[in-house]
Order: sequence, then C-alpha cells, then structure tokens
Amino acid sequence: MRTVIQRVQHASVTINGSIKSSIGNGFLLLLGIEATDTSEDVDWLVKKVSALRVFDDENGVMNRSIIDVQGEALVVSQFTLYASYKKGNRPSWFRAASHDISVPLYEEFCNKLSAALSKEVGTGEFGADMKVELLNDGPVTICMDTKNKE
Repeated sequence: MRTVIQRVQHASVTINGSIKSSIGNGFLLLLGIEATDTSEDVDWLVKKVSALRVFDDENGVMNRSIIDVQGEALVVSQFTLYASYKKGNRPSWFRAASHDISVPLYEEFCNKLSAALSKEVGTGEFGADMKVELLNDGPVTICMDTKNKE
C-alpha cells in the first residue's frame, strides 16, 4: 500500500462538475493499493498517518499530528502510484490491485482513518474521473509505502 500525503489548507474532489468531498486544514491522501496488500497494511498505514507530526506547534515547529490539530482528511484512490515505467514510455499498472481487492481495502482504510480521527473522512469515487484541487501547505508532501516499514 502506497500513499502520497499532502498537508493542505483545503482540498476537494469534483466528479462530473459536482463537488463530492471537500476539507479544510488537514491531509489529502492519494492511496494506491497492490494485490499483495492486506488489512495489516491498512492498520500500519492508518497508525502512521494519524500520528505523523507535520503540523506546527505554538513555536512554529512541525511537532503536532493531524489528531492534535483536529485536522480533516480526504482520501483519493490512485492506482497510478504503482506505475511501472522501466520499459518504454507508456506506463504499466500491473502491480495495482484489481477492484475486488482494492475497493474493500480502500473502504477499510477510509473507515479506520475516520475512527482514528474521530471524524468522517472525505473520499473520492473509486474508478471515477476525478478533479482534485488542493492548496498544499508548506509545501509538505510525504510518500509512504507499507513495503518499506523499516
């Protein structure tokens, strides 16, 4: 499971001209799932994301988590995070999980992150053509992969 975490002042997802979800201060997470991912990966990633200390404390030091600042989260499925570009110029996504694997894990991640934050997490729509808008704060952008836990 792979994610790109962006600290944002605000973010939204629009589908077919209508805003599906929007958040204020918090995280926009682009989430990619591969066929070998499990609930264990979900649990590890939710724990890391919710405890990640990248929000400023009273001294302007990145020392507070999204929970500490009562931030919001928007999670967008992003199979292209598993692009293979080694051969030719057209990416392949053979490592990205099929819908029957990725949809349940995406929903599990969103539900568990909602529980960790004690608030509803905004979502996109799995498989839809989405327009994602954000104001990256910092900018702070962090990549995590559950296959690189050490």
